[in-house]
Amino acid sequence: MIIVPIKEGDNIEKALKRFKRKFDKTGVVKELRRRQAFNKPSEAKREEKKHAIYVQQMHISEQ
Repeated sequence: MIIVPIKEGDNIEKALKRFKRKFDKTGVVKELRRRQAFNKPSEAKREEKKHAIYVQQMHISEQ
């Protein structure tokens, strides 16, 4: 459960912004979207390889 303490005279928009930030950090929505569609294991491996190649190219281009 996410708790956002509100101080006296605190703006409700600020509190809502803090709540949204905390909620995003939990990753609940991302996990829900991931579970909605089934990915075959071969597709998952392909995506992992694609990401690894991308990260490796980024490291090479930095040097």
